[in-house]
Amino acid sequence: MKIFLAQQNYHIGNFEANVARILDGIDRGRAAGAELVVFSELCICGYPPRDFLDFADFIRECYAALDRIKAHAPEIGVLVGAPARNPQKEGKELFNASYLLYGGEVKAEIHKTLLPTYDVFDENRYFEPAFRWRCVDFKGKKLAVTICEDIWNLGDNPLYRVTPMEHLIKEGPDVMINLSASPYNYAADTVRRSIVEAHTAKYGIPMLYCNTVGAQTEIVFDGGSLVYDINAQLVKEMAYFREDYALFDLEELTRKKEVPAADHKYYYSATQVGRDTDTLVYLTDDKNIQEIHDALILGIRDYFGKMGFGKATLGASGGIDSAVVQALAVEALGKDAVHVLLLPSPYSSDHSVDDAVKLSENLGNRHDIVHIEKVYNALLETLKPLFGDLPFNIAEENLQSRTRGNLLMGLANKFGYILLNTSNKSELATGYGTLYGDMAGGLGVLGDLYKMQVYALARYINREREIIPNNILVKAPSAELRPGQKDSDSLPDYEVLDRILYQYIELSQGPQEIVAQGYDEALVTRILRMVNRNEYKRNQFCPIIRVSSKAFGVGRRLPIVAKYLG
Repeated sequence: MKIFLAQQNYHIGNFEANVARILDGIDRGRAAGAELVVFSELCICGYPPRDFLDFADFIRECYAALDRIKAHAPEIGVLVGAPARNPQKEGKELFNASYLLYGGEVKAEIHKTLLPTYDVFDENRYFEPAFRWRCVDFKGKKLAVTICEDIWNLGDNPLYRVTPMEHLIKEGPDVMINLSASPYNYAADTVRRSIVEAHTAKYGIPMLYCNTVGAQTEIVFDGGSLVYDINAQLVKEMAYFREDYALFDLEELTRKKEVPAADHKYYYSATQVGRDTDTLVYLTDDKNIQEIHDALILGIRDYFGKMGFGKATLGASGGIDSAVVQALAVEALGKDAVHVLLLPSPYSSDHSVDDAVKLSENLGNRHDIVHIEKVYNALLETLKPLFGDLPFNIAEENLQSRTRGNLLMGLANKFGYILLNTSNKSELATGYGTLYGDMAGGLGVLGDLYKMQVYALARYINREREIIPNNILVKAPSAELRPGQKDSDSLPDYEVLDRILYQYIELSQGPQEIVAQGYDEALVTRILRMVNRNEYKRNQFCPIIRVSSKAFGVGRRLPIVAKYLG
């Protein structure tokens, strides 16, 4: 049997575009000589549909799309993902399903068993788990079809009580096929390969794993679909961060070969991978940074493309964060689609303005300089009767940031731009930012990257030529809201700060565990207190492109009014 994998980029709720893409995938499979074309999880409606699933009309659209696809491929098998109604009164109203289409009919309907309800996933909110497991008979072969999380219940501490393959293997399947929507993080490829390899080694049959690609607001799906043969050997790893198609011969995949015995190390989570190396080395590893770069480009491009936005703006400060965001935006959208403002205050250094101008010249995007001193002074004068003779402090500093935020939003509103936010994860974690000022924006580009990762990303952007002026990379970071200000006045050294933040945020380590690693107890206490006390700020922040295993936003849900470590 010839099986064709279609790794595609869908748009949530855009049924017309999704169906057109699926039909194109079927045509490609037909032209390649495929007998079965496999798509990804919930491809008909896009993943994750979230509360759209509560609308009966949305579900009707899914079934109507399914009918169109059935009619398009009477002579070829098609495996697609879509919601399915639950005919029983008991339980949730829907299943997360995969449909086998053939001969203009639905030949089989397979329901997802393991419903992830952690991190960015919330499937138990919408779906009923499968309560029976059967292989699918197709053209003389038995197909063990599973959906994404169904294959992740491995390891020493399984998350679920049921493992679908333990039931399906009893029927003697010829092949495992998994329809997936597995998001990117900088350990995802290692973990996925480990999971798929573990299945082929354990069950002794090949696996074809079809993942989706593309960004859906904050979540980036990286593709990287996998095929392993009966010998637990990798046959194909499909492209990352772009659509890809490939044909496989099941007969070839089931051919026994003499392969060297291997002592495989299986990873079942990004947390497990992240514990295996020095934090900073792991976070700034060349491979991770290249992947992060590609994920952010896809995240920006799809956010604008799928929302119908044309142009971006941001505040170019001459600092590392805004420089990296500007370079990424130009790469993702093109230089003509990026218009930046340089907004110097009385405390901005000349070299910061010069660096920002040089960056725009290097990139070729439009830039304008708007001095904020008049607006800032007007605000101070207006507030003077209330501020009285109180000394200059954070209130006056933040007024500068909010002035910039107002001007940037004014430009965005006038010309229909989207404001890209430039805050990084170290700043968001510790509350080092101004609400309605430098925390304003429609999309957080660096909000899931620690400061040291931002520097590593800047070096990657400059890998072939100096795009970001070298002075931006070597000068001490500063918000420049008061004379001589440096980030180090308010925050610990980023190399130490980022390590501690990673232990707390990504690895969920408590203060005792972190101190036991050799960090100063008072420093750890201070940092963790800053993180927890600034939840209210992050709660008001824009969507952040997710690249880690624990991003701020929908994947990290903490109460605002809480006392723990606060």
